[in-house]
Amino acid sequence: MTTKRRGMTEEAADAAIDQACRMLPMPTIRNSFTDYADRAGREQMSYRGFLAELLLAECDDRARRRSERRIKAAKFPREKSLRAFDFDANPNIDPAVIHTLAKCEWVQKGQPLCLIGDSGTGKSHLLIALGTEAAMAGNRVKYTLATQLANELVEAADEMTLAKTIARYGRVDLLCIDELGYMQLDRRGAELLFQVLTEREEKASVAIASNDSFGGWTKTFTDPRLCAAIVDRLTFGGTILETGTDSYRLAQATKQRTT
Repeated sequence: MTTKRRGMTEEAADAAIDQACRMLPMPTIRNSFTDYADRAGREQMSYRGFLAELLLAECDDRARRRSERRIKAAKFPREKSLRAFDFDANPNIDPAVIHTLAKCEWVQKGQPLCLIGDSGTGKSHLLIALGTEAAMAGNRVKYTLATQLANELVEAADEMTLAKTIARYGRVDLLCIDELGYMQLDRRGAELLFQVLTEREEKASVAIASNDSFGGWTKTFTDPRLCAAIVDRLTFGGTILETGTDSYRLAQATKQRTT
């Protein structure tokens, strides 16, 4: 049975709204309902319009907070955005292709992405920025270095928790692996990394950044058959972007000195 409240003062109404928003919870409405109420009065807004404004504000803020939590959970080492990427500094990168990737359809389809190029050409920036876009679009994202992932898997195998660790990496919608090819992986670490990629094959996306061409990956994965299998899993049905050899960071630094 609903109790009707007649003749409630504004102070009592504010207190009731505050209490109700804490119980529901609706922090955005609790913090801003007086401002919305004042504006609704000035603009002679209908009751329905006022209620819609409040609820939309709460929904928008909840979406923002969820996005922030997903970005934090991804463990990106630094903040990078596509908006901050200087496409003029690296003509090898087609802005149209990047903005298409930013729509995250490839993540929904479980397709891989490979960013290949020399150090300083913007690979990690794009990897983090596209990973951030995926998180903002509602996907679960995880960022890791290739050596860090291999070491974690080896430790998990030693501690008899490998299946649990592989399953945890299998649950994210997008796994971003940075600095693949910078350091040689021992056979055991490489094989365990292969297991993670196999777990995700054609089911969930992997995006990698590497400073070496696929032909040079034999320095990282010393077993030729294993190397070929890993290349196959990271390229089949996916997108390969070559960021070139001219340092993006050097171009940015030069541009800043001349401005």
